[in-house]
Amino acid sequence: MMRNRIAELVQSSLHAALSAQELCTTQLPAVIIGTPASPEHGDFSCNIAMQMAKGERKAPRQVAEILIRRLGNGNGLLKKTEIAGPGFINFFVSAGAWQASLLEIESQGDAFGRTSSGGGKKVQVEFVSANPTGPLHIGHGRGAAIGDTLCRILDASGWDVTREFYYNDAGAQISNLALSVQSRCLGIEPDDPRWPADGYQGEYIKDVARAYLARETVEASDQHTVAAGDPNDLDAIRGFAVAWLRREQDLDLAAFDVRFDVYTLESGLYTEGRVEAVVGKLIANGHTYEQDGALWLKTTDFGDDKDRVMRKADGGYTYFVPDVAYHQAKWERGFTRVINEQGADHHSTITRVRAGLQALDIGIPKGWPEYVLHQMVTVMRGGEEVKISKRAGSYVTLRDLIDEVGRDATRFFFIMRKPDAQLVFDIDLAKQQTNENPVYYVQYAHARICSIFENAAEKGFRAPVNPAASDLELLTTAEELQLIKMMNALPDTIDDCAVHFEPHRLTYYLTELAGCFHSFYNKNRVISDDAVLTSARLYLLKRTAQTLRNALAILGISAPERM
Repeated sequence: MMRNRIAELVQSSLHAALSAQELCTTQLPAVIIGTPASPEHGDFSCNIAMQMAKGERKAPRQVAEILIRRLGNGNGLLKKTEIAGPGFINFFVSAGAWQASLLEIESQGDAFGRTSSGGGKKVQVEFVSANPTGPLHIGHGRGAAIGDTLCRILDASGWDVTREFYYNDAGAQISNLALSVQSRCLGIEPDDPRWPADGYQGEYIKDVARAYLARETVEASDQHTVAAGDPNDLDAIRGFAVAWLRREQDLDLAAFDVRFDVYTLESGLYTEGRVEAVVGKLIANGHTYEQDGALWLKTTDFGDDKDRVMRKADGGYTYFVPDVAYHQAKWERGFTRVINEQGADHHSTITRVRAGLQALDIGIPKGWPEYVLHQMVTVMRGGEEVKISKRAGSYVTLRDLIDEVGRDATRFFFIMRKPDAQLVFDIDLAKQQTNENPVYYVQYAHARICSIFENAAEKGFRAPVNPAASDLELLTTAEELQLIKMMNALPDTIDDCAVHFEPHRLTYYLTELAGCFHSFYNKNRVISDDAVLTSARLYLLKRTAQTLRNALAILGISAPERM
């Protein structure tokens, strides 16, 4: 918000200097407004003078001096402007401009923080995409939190977002699932020699088998299945098990407040002939060869370290081939921008999928799709790692965490580290109601403000609506101005999160904003004998609560009024 106003001011001064022939550059560089490392160097900075110096045949500081003369005080926006180092322009925003910005925050209401930088362009985000072979585990949970929050951030920054879940409902793992459920239907236990070698042993397999034998009707996302109940019908068992577990995953995601617009089944790519069509296209384009009874793709032509098998000697396709067909379908659906959020263990597929798409020669650019990879999660309780779930057996489920620490804490903890950093999820910390718990620290700031409003109302004070500028001029302490500056940073933070695919930046922002509030509250009396100052500070806190609430909503986290 404030950053954009500074950028517009610089643009105006550039054009004014050009009109006056003080500058001559016709190809103007983009005006990029940054934030100085130290507050002593101002609120914002710009390196435009250094970018233009060569073309102007002037020293950067000379260019900066010309621009500063044209800037003036920006109609009250600027307190002062300085030249630093080789030619940086540092901007100090006036207290009046900061104070007046609170009125703009109020006017935007729930939309404050949202921007139009995405321009309404389409973007498709695929995330979670778990195999329907069991409950969602904590790795899926982190992917769900990152992917969902990234979608919310992209939406908040003006993109037209489509959320998509891709089900790998074909291949060896699904066959193992069907055999496991069938064994349970036949009364075979995992310790029985007849149990499938790679069978799934979690308690949930019993639940699937029990539901199948009871002829339960299953609805999952976008399909309906009625089980026949015959323990010898492996195809019926396979279809039922996939649908039953898809429904379970849907329930897990609903409990996590994660939704999708589109569900795509890998099996559909085969039945629709998309996989065969892609293979035929790659052969026709001359990017394949036969060797040792297998069909290979020349992925080395597109940057891979070695060629990759597409069709094995037994006739089955390797896992990246349907992925190429799936992404071709995304491209044909008009998504010129696609982001895949996946676990870091999928890193090896990126080059292969991109190579396959390039080899199709249908206009897909290099580097498409884009990827966000998250690292693994370690769950700790009492200083020891938690490794298994009673229900899933071999791993901790997403539902385990939600049930134990709540949705808000689970989402916040999953998001609060950079995706490519490993995450330690401390259950004990997530359950603490102290300032050591980061989500509690942020939510408590909102609840504390609400408590202040209740106390003020009891004493006859309420936050004003659209107060006079002269009343806001009373907000002059360092803590008050810092709180206002932090509020103004929300739109820029949202845009930065969207550009860099880093939702964790928003958790940092919230923690810092909550810290600014707590610092203000500890050093400034809100309700006092000075009715005008009390009113101004209540208004300041009203806008603080609004900003906290808006930012938390983008994270999919509640803003409680009592804690």
